Amino acid sequence: MSFLGNILWLIFGGFIGGIGWISAGIVWCISIIGIPVGVQCFKLAILSFCPFGKDVIYTGGTGSFLMNILWLIFGGFFIGGYHLLCGILLCITIVGMPFGMQHLKLARLAFMPFGAEII
Repeated sequence: MSFLGNILWLIFGGFIGGIGWISAGIVWCISIIGIPVGVQCFKLAILSFCPFGKDVIYTGGTGSFLMNILWLIFGGFFIGGYHLLCGILLCITIVGMPFGMQHLKLARLAFMPFGAEII
């Protein structure tokens, strides 16, 4: 079931979100200081392409909190806004609700990507 969900996800909006994460990762990797943030963006791009069947566990500390604040100021707000808007719009219908829930999961990750472990 998760394979079919991931295929439908790519067709109906997941591909655009994954491209957004990859674009953010490339921009962050241009500078040496932003490479850790860029690597995190690439990990989340993989999740954005295939979110069904994967869970996220948050285990963070002070370093994760500080990096999340920097990320939110310098780039996470736009990607998180995209996923939040798509999630709300898809949750209006019963058919779109599973996809909306995945968008909301990715929105939470877009606002707080550091300290998150993908299982």
